[in-house]
Amino acid sequence: MCESMEDVTQAVLAKNDGLAAGLREELARRGVAVVNLLSSPGSGKTELLGRVLGLAVERGIPVAALTADLATENDAQRLARSGAPVKQLLTDGLCHLEARQLSGHVQDWLPGNTAVLFVENVGNLVCPASYDLGESLRIVLMAVTEGEDKPLKYPTAFGSAHLVVLTKTDLAEAAGFDEAAFLAHVQRVNPGVEVVRSCARDGDGVSTVLQRVLAARDGAPVHRPPLAPHPHQHVRKVPGLTVGRLS
Repeated sequence: MCESMEDVTQAVLAKNDGLAAGLREELARRGVAVVNLLSSPGSGKTELLGRVLGLAVERGIPVAALTADLATENDAQRLARSGAPVKQLLTDGLCHLEARQLSGHVQDWLPGNTAVLFVENVGNLVCPASYDLGESLRIVLMAVTEGEDKPLKYPTAFGSAHLVVLTKTDLAEAAGFDEAAFLAHVQRVNPGVEVVRSCARDGDGVSTVLQRVLAARDGAPVHRPPLAPHPHQHVRKVPGLTVGRLS
C-alpha cells in the first residue's frame, strides 16, 4: 500500500525530531544555547540580529551565528561586521532549515567557547515553523509594516514562539499599525508570551532581546507555548483556530 503524503510528512518530521533531540542534548553538554529566529522576508531580522551580536561582542559574550538563505552570502557579510563568528548556510532552494543541516555545521565549524548560537532561519513563516532545530529558544519576529493580523494567519509560527519581537516600531504610525490588535492576536494564539518592541535603527529592544536569550541560556524558566517546538509532544488546540502539531 502506498504511503499517503501525510504519512511521509510525519515520517520526515519524526526523523528531524530525533536528530534535533540529540543535537539539543549534545549542545547542552557543551553549554551552548541555540536561538532559532523565524520571520517573513523583510522583517528586519538580519539588522536586529547584527545589533544583538554586536552588543554581545562588546560585552565579551562568546556568540556565533548561522544565517540561512536560498542564495547569496549577503546576510553573512552583514552579520560579520558585528565581530562575531558567522557562517552562511545555503539551502539550495529548500524553504527551511532542518536539524541535519545544523548538526553538520555545529560539528565542523562552531567555535568551542560559544555560549549562544543564533540561527537566522530562511525568511518564511510556514515551513520553518514545523522543524525543531534543537533550539533552546524560538523567537518569531514581525515588522509593523506586515499587518497586525499576521499572528492569526500564521498561528503555527506564532504559537510555537518562546518570545515574539515586533520590529521597525518607528514606522508604526506611518504604516497605520494597530498595536493593540496585534497584541491581542498574539495572545490568542500564544497566551502569556512576551512581546518585545524593537527598532534596530536606534537600538531599541536590542538589549532586552539579548537579556532574554542569556537568561534562557543560564537556565531561567522559558515561556511554554501551546505549539512547543520540542520533539514528540502533541499540542493543545488554540480556541477558534485550526492549527497542526510540530511533529
